Amino acid sequence: MIRLARVGAPKQPYYRIVVIEKDRARNGRSIEVVGTYNPRTNPATVALKHERIAYWRGKGATLSPTVEKLVKKNPAVAPAVSDSLAPAVPAPAAA
Repeated sequence: MIRLARVGAPKQPYYRIVVIEKDRARNGRSIEVVGTYNPRTNPATVALKHERIAYWRGKGATLSPTVEKLVKKNPAVAPAVSDSLAPAVPAPAAA
């Protein structure tokens, strides 16, 4: 299962998004950390490893309802093509 594990000081929540066996305790030993969530910033900060989440979902892991909302709100972004890597296009000739 992929769910939140709470870390941080009292009254200062910070969450790790972890892959963990469903029967384990919330902050028990996890298999892998696949992201973080900080609700205290404005707006809330979410960092996800989308390729690892997709990998674990392919292996049968389910998302908790909260993590599912976070993944939907923060979809994977395709890498932008920089200008130096873009193919050179000749300028049209002036008539």
